[in-house]
Amino acid sequence: MTLSLILWLPLIGVLIIGFFPNPVKTNTLRNITTLFIFITLCLSIYLLTQFNLGISKIQFTEYLTWIPQIGLNYSLGVDGLSLPLIFLNGLLTLIAIYSIGEKVERPRLYYALMLLINSGISGALMADNLLFFLIFYELELIPFYLMIAIWGGEKKGYASIKFLLYTAVSGLLVLAAFLGITWFSGSASFDYADINTMALSANTKFILLTLLLIGFGIKIPLVPLHTWLPDSYVEASPATTILLGGILAKLGTYGLIRFGLQLFPDTWKLVAPGLALIGTITVLYGALVAIAQRDIKRMIAYSSIGHMGYILVACAAATELSLLGAVAQMVSHGLILALLFHLVGIIERKTGTRDLDQLNGLMNPIRGLPLTSALLIGAGMASAGIPGLVGFISEFIIFQGSFIIFPIATLICIIASGLTAVYFVILLNRTCFGKLNNKLAYYPQVLLLEKIPAFVLATLILFLGIQPQYLTRWIEPTTDHLIATLTPINVEIAQK
Repeated sequence: MTLSLILWLPLIGVLIIGFFPNPVKTNTLRNITTLFIFITLCLSIYLLTQFNLGISKIQFTEYLTWIPQIGLNYSLGVDGLSLPLIFLNGLLTLIAIYSIGEKVERPRLYYALMLLINSGISGALMADNLLFFLIFYELELIPFYLMIAIWGGEKKGYASIKFLLYTAVSGLLVLAAFLGITWFSGSASFDYADINTMALSANTKFILLTLLLIGFGIKIPLVPLHTWLPDSYVEASPATTILLGGILAKLGTYGLIRFGLQLFPDTWKLVAPGLALIGTITVLYGALVAIAQRDIKRMIAYSSIGHMGYILVACAAATELSLLGAVAQMVSHGLILALLFHLVGIIERKTGTRDLDQLNGLMNPIRGLPLTSALLIGAGMASAGIPGLVGFISEFIIFQGSFIIFPIATLICIIASGLTAVYFVILLNRTCFGKLNNKLAYYPQVLLLEKIPAFVLATLILFLGIQPQYLTRWIEPTTDHLIATLTPINVEIAQK
């Protein structure tokens, strides 16, 4: 019942906002949205406290026969792979609500879309039926398209159409793979527990897995399927960007593990070296292109591409440690990216620019934005993998778990993590230090509602960096069980 509440409460909030009598103040709509998201976040925390760490399989299952003629059932459940991401979804949605600023055009539609996005992502993470998962996976397309098209920047039309086309192709490829999996395996249902791919031919498995890899690779995104991301991230509002990079992209990596690695373990070992190569290229490309950027938001967008490459390398290695690190990286990357985009949003609102050539001296304690600058330095350190922060923990686990299988790829990723420090030093040196422009020296005050989300994220980044077991304890039983039930991929690759 708890999972259904997490799924349906935001949709009830959509109806309440939609039929709320006019006239209505923006603050009232924001408070209603906050209430529903806060309840779902509390429910996800409750699930974390009730989660049995001794059980590695799906828990809190809910099942209802829906449309048996096509194999579609209302099937929900969570494990250590999905539960941390459900918590992240609730938290980042709450953060995003307060990242747009006080004034919102068309607030009724805006907050309704926020609730719809939250419900859709939670539904995809909880779905234990392939077709049910796809419904929510595709449900995200329209709300995000509208968020970019209506509240985006100057090139919002171009960015939103590009996002729509790429994500539509992603959904079609995943749908084709799911249909092929059920048809060729002879399953009468799309329920995950009923799917058995072991009897499929090697060529069929390879084709189906390739469809999944490309489909989910677009969502992540991986090079060369990434071109929609910089435009969408830059043109979207800070709140939309937080949800795009912080949680939506994680549906791609989640799908790779849940439906790629788990359903096609023997084929995965054949494509693993290629995936490690693509992941390494993605890491290097993201870091090198980020160094060349002048727009701080675009710089962070390319940084995000690079950090998602670490997850692919870890998934390709498919060891207990690497897979644990991959899921931990999903959470840590979501937290760090959300903090970065939230702070960039504050800087843009207060200074009127994101151009590195125009921003200087924000650390000035009297006329600058000293608190925002200090938090930006902390977020940059976390993204660069400085010890004591959550970014270091997840990347270290990935490197330790992947090195035994792909030593060269792992070493290149370690070097690329050093490049992360390079472009963040460039960003921080240009924005936080130096002399203030006297013509723009007095900026509007940063409000308390703008500070609180940054404090919450910064506290979590620091806390989980010092106490990483509060992140890994829910993940480890599931990833250990997953690797134990797979073909010994790591042994076979290491022998080659």
